[in-house]
Amino acid sequence: MAEIIQRDGTWAFDGTTVRITPGLHRSVPLFRQTYGEVAVPLEAVAGVVFEPERKRGRLRIRLREGADPLLQATGGRLPDPADPYRLVVDVDRAGVAEYVAEEIRRALLLDQIPKEPTKAYLLPGPPVPVSVRSSDGTVSFDGTQVRIDWADTSDRVKRATGPRIIAVGDLVQVEWLPNSGYEEGFLRFVTRETVFSKLPPEKDPYALDLWGSARRDLLTALVATAITARLPHPSTRNGSDHAERPQPTAAVPPAADHHDVLLRRLRELGELHRDGVLTDEEFAMTKAAVLRGF
Repeated sequence: MAEIIQRDGTWAFDGTTVRITPGLHRSVPLFRQTYGEVAVPLEAVAGVVFEPERKRGRLRIRLREGADPLLQATGGRLPDPADPYRLVVDVDRAGVAEYVAEEIRRALLLDQIPKEPTKAYLLPGPPVPVSVRSSDGTVSFDGTQVRIDWADTSDRVKRATGPRIIAVGDLVQVEWLPNSGYEEGFLRFVTRETVFSKLPPEKDPYALDLWGSARRDLLTALVATAITARLPHPSTRNGSDHAERPQPTAAVPPAADHHDVLLRRLRELGELHRDGVLTDEEFAMTKAAVLRGF
């Protein structure tokens, strides 16, 4: 057993699994503490490195592409302190960190673990049900459907549409961008009907606009990851088995459906305008955005 215990967390390697447990100190980001312990199977690891610095170093593990739904959902946009695969190491424990890294590297060589992308997720992602309250509303996922309940501060267009419920089978993908504190983020649910929509997140009833507490809004990545883990693996859309799998365009509505979706979106906007939910200016702007998207 190779193990290192730090205020930032604990890494333990038993020869087959790297068990990563976040620390409980207040300096450990809320996202890592909420995400909890991560058990990384050796076959998911592409490499590991210890980066020594003057006062402290960093132990980092690199996973194979396609192995982890968290990395797939966040696209490398998690802030460094929130990255569960990074451990801050005190300078007096540098030797232990090097030992842990070397033990993992040795096991990768002995087991001849490939570095190529995986054909399936090797980590499960967060358990469901999962629910997160963000600056734009509360988003919940129970494994079969997504539900969005808008906050009082949400745009009135969203509040007028009521709670949004989306079956996981209707989803094409989830798009996530964190709220950095300097730039707003979003969590968008792309369905067959909205795949062409270009509405801004603050107006899109299929998106959460993340503009409040960056620390808490970051938790929306939990929902994005839980959903991503249940969507088709990215290898089904490309790679060597391209000819055997459905083409990416299968998720795009055919021309007739495309026209029906456009008419339905315009009809919904017209009803909101007639009911006084949308002003003339808001209606014109939103209608133009929908038409550009189609």
